Amino acid sequence: MTVGIKTESLSGQALDNAKILSRYEINCDMGEGYGPWKMGPDAEIMPYIDSANIACGYHAGDPKIMAETVRLAKKYNVKVGSHPGLPDLIGFGRRQWNIAPEDIYNIVVYQTGALKAFLDAEGMPLSYIKPHGELYFYVERDEEVMKAVLRAAKVFGVPVKAAKGSHYEKVAKEAGVEFIQEFYPDLNYSSEGKLVKIFAGPKSVRTPSIIKEAVLLAGLQDQVVSVDDETLDLNFGTSPFTVCLHSDMPTALENVKQARIAINEINKSKGFTLKESYTA
Repeated sequence: MTVGIKTESLSGQALDNAKILSRYEINCDMGEGYGPWKMGPDAEIMPYIDSANIACGYHAGDPKIMAETVRLAKKYNVKVGSHPGLPDLIGFGRRQWNIAPEDIYNIVVYQTGALKAFLDAEGMPLSYIKPHGELYFYVERDEEVMKAVLRAAKVFGVPVKAAKGSHYEKVAKEAGVEFIQEFYPDLNYSSEGKLVKIFAGPKSVRTPSIIKEAVLLAGLQDQVVSVDDETLDLNFGTSPFTVCLHSDMPTALENVKQARIAINEINKSKGFTLKESYTA
């Protein structure tokens, strides 16, 4: 095993993961079409994942798509979290906006409330809130925005799910909100342990085989290789984590399939249960 570089960003213990997650999991951004436009192969992906981050209408999604995606998640016994984004349909929530923390709180509550209504209609719980796209990076840049998202999660009594981060972990604990920390195998990490924005740079497109190996390295050795080919310690320790994948990637379905092979291998090696298999 390579000796990994320790970074401030990836320090921390992810102790809430051990309380909330019963095994290593896969989550995926879902329901990100709009009207007649479809983004990812949701129906094909859903059987392979453990939780679905469903778009709530601001960066993508609409009432019909939300309802259909919730029902699809119910069919495959997949947990659901809200995936609120910035009010930016044209930019898919990935353009930088400056919005006051109180307005961030309002738009997260508004979007999550809409999704929760569809979950209530199907008798399903809301499992967490996971910011989308540029809202994630805004949270990282601005602690007051981070606190606004955590305050919104407190309204619904659910955890926040986001990339591993010691500062986010600390602020969430102070706010009294559980914090699920995840690993991103289809994105790059900087040498400082920060996520590199999607489609940023020549190494941004990661193949299914690379994704599988990244998941195995993270789960079995608690490490990730940065965009500069440096091995970083993730510091999940004995806590399981959830792997985040994007449904709008060119090879999204194969990415998820390869990640599932890796996650099953990790769960087997650590004595955890496996997700029920479906023939879809």
